[in-house]
Amino acid sequence: MKREEFIKHLRLHGCEFLREGGSHTVYVNRREKKASTVPRHREIDEGLCLKICRDLNIPKP
Repeated sequence: MKREEFIKHLRLHGCEFLREGGSHTVYVNRREKKASTVPRHREIDEGLCLKICRDLNIPKP
């Protein structure tokens, strides 16, 4: 999945940008009090997308 599309999915489900790390971006779901990192690659593997969604407690894309 393209990173831009995945970021739109995160925002659509209430996740917010928190901070930049070395090669990752940290997003939080404040409602659920959950956080996860998103790599800064153009493409994100489907399995990783599912893991991030589980970490943030949002539906899969």
